Amino acid sequence: MKVLISGASVAGPVLAYWLDRYGFETTVVERTPALRHGLGGHAVDLFGQATDVVQQMGLWDEVKAARTMIDDLTIERSGGRPVHVDLGRLYAGISDRHVEILRGELIRILSSATTSEYLFGDSITALTDDGAGVDVTFERNAPRRFDLVIGADGMHSNVRRLAFGPEEPVRRHLGGYLAVYSMPDLFPLGSSMLIHQSVDRLVGLYSVRQTGQSRAMFMVRTEAELEYDYRDKDQQKALLATAFRDYGWRVPQLFEHLEAADDFYFDAIAQITLDTWQRGRIGLVGDAGYCPAPAVGGGTSLAVATAYILAGELAANGPAGLRTYEAKVRQMVDRSRKIGPKVMGSIIPRGPATLRLLPLATSVVPKLPRPIQRFIWSQNAVGKALGSTALPDYSALLSPRSPADPGR
Repeated sequence: MKVLISGASVAGPVLAYWLDRYGFETTVVERTPALRHGLGGHAVDLFGQATDVVQQMGLWDEVKAARTMIDDLTIERSGGRPVHVDLGRLYAGISDRHVEILRGELIRILSSATTSEYLFGDSITALTDDGAGVDVTFERNAPRRFDLVIGADGMHSNVRRLAFGPEEPVRRHLGGYLAVYSMPDLFPLGSSMLIHQSVDRLVGLYSVRQTGQSRAMFMVRTEAELEYDYRDKDQQKALLATAFRDYGWRVPQLFEHLEAADDFYFDAIAQITLDTWQRGRIGLVGDAGYCPAPAVGGGTSLAVATAYILAGELAANGPAGLRTYEAKVRQMVDRSRKIGPKVMGSIIPRGPATLRLLPLATSVVPKLPRPIQRFIWSQNAVGKALGSTALPDYSALLSPRSPADPGR
């Protein structure tokens, strides 16, 4: 079967890898030019079933070697003393196999493990599903026909727009925005992260050992959605500068490098709330189908786990696997939708009480006995979501012509 995957971020390469292993013929289309593929991006977390999938792909050691190695967190607040958090102990309390890794590094590792055909610098302009296959028109490449088309192209999915309709009716604004960009390492932090919190706003800074740069992060709470073009970086930079123009702290120095940032990311902290992720021979996976919310929803781990399940269900059931996949990940997705609203209520302080108490509570958790930490994590919305669905074993479906064995 010929499968077209739109998007070469996280879910796309994971899906491509496993479909390759099951004997499918896969093509990945990605609008980003090849020379820029895999660069930039903020730090993301892998835990739960996602680490099991990465290990089965034989990539666990490489992912661990690329981790951010940020082991300490300092939280500063206006009018309060700094609070220090041992991230190493905090993450160990979550899982024995938790990794924080730059998104770009993760994408590079996942993509390099695939044997798929890649069409960089291109995107889909039209999809025609006639029940027996899907005719696809591209911006640059000649039209082609595929047995299945999967949208793994993020919260602003092009495949979702073409096959399921406009984004606005299925986007749930959670009340905030996230911005991230790289800059010179003006405040060398080594293995530490620095965060400054105020009511309704947060600024973070951490060093990137692979590039010798720093990465600045901004989060702001807004009850109403902002109107902007998600591809207009200059407009987004202006919105960020306006939201933090009176912030003080180190923000004026960070903004000196805002204009020159070529990896600038800005987007709403929002969810995608589609009720179904398959329509005929077209399906969605990861943020394209059920984004739980950037930076606050465990979306990267969810994308890895669900892409693995989608590939296995397609291998087991052919096109009907789109429906069985949906049934298998439904509980995981439903529970993941509860994460963002809860995290948004605390990570960006709503008032003076949260601003005062949250850092203190965060610093206490790593000091608790490991069993108590694990219990707290199991009751956490992220822990419940990613622990709600056991990973099926599809090893019997691996193709004899597959180039490598799982866990190589």
